[in-house]
Amino acid sequence: MLKIENLHVAYGGIQALRGISLEVPDGKIVTLIGANGAGKSTTLRTISGLVKAHSGSIQWNGEELLGKSIDKIISAGIAMSPEGRRVFPDMTVLENLKIGAYLRKDKAEIEKDIQWVYELFPRLQERSWQLAGTLSGGEQQMLAVGRALMSRPKLMMLDEPSLGLAPLVVQDIFKIIQEINRQGVTVLLIEQNANMALKIADLAYVLETGNITMSGTGAELLANDKVKEAYLGKHN
Repeated sequence: MLKIENLHVAYGGIQALRGISLEVPDGKIVTLIGANGAGKSTTLRTISGLVKAHSGSIQWNGEELLGKSIDKIISAGIAMSPEGRRVFPDMTVLENLKIGAYLRKDKAEIEKDIQWVYELFPRLQERSWQLAGTLSGGEQQMLAVGRALMSRPKLMMLDEPSLGLAPLVVQDIFKIIQEINRQGVTVLLIEQNANMALKIADLAYVLETGNITMSGTGAELLANDKVKEAYLGKHN
């Protein structure tokens, strides 16, 4: 279980997070929705050690993460698929996947996990020797998720996985997120497409200007009039 308590983050004179508290129970899909600039990405970047917190606590299975190095956080079983995909364009699909396993030494198991990623994303197997920079946006997103899976995470954090993708590709990505979760990986999802995110989420939080203003099950927030008005708009 990931437990965030009273987390404050400020940088560049901006108060990005103002004492947020939330929980991500094991085996669940939890989503964080909110407008641009609400602090969603900052939350994920602070969990993964990329951003330093001002105060508060982030505990993973009872162990404090704040102050730990990024590689220690990854080794503890937390991986992130970043916004904008960030694949290595001049490396092949296979090389990108292997980079996701750079902290691991178990070569035979790494090979098994490459096959697992190929089962989840058959398109990546077809293009294993292709340079990542030549893939479509949807394929690059699949590769970013696959690369994060190669660290064998217990918690997978996804930052805007549907951004800029065609609707059919978005549906595929969400099906795969559910499949990854079914296979035992806990998911923390940040998503502009609140409608899709709430449909698959067990738990959901609304973040507004660095504060959590609402929480509940995905279904509860999907049915909430305030959420509908603010985030679901024409999608609903």
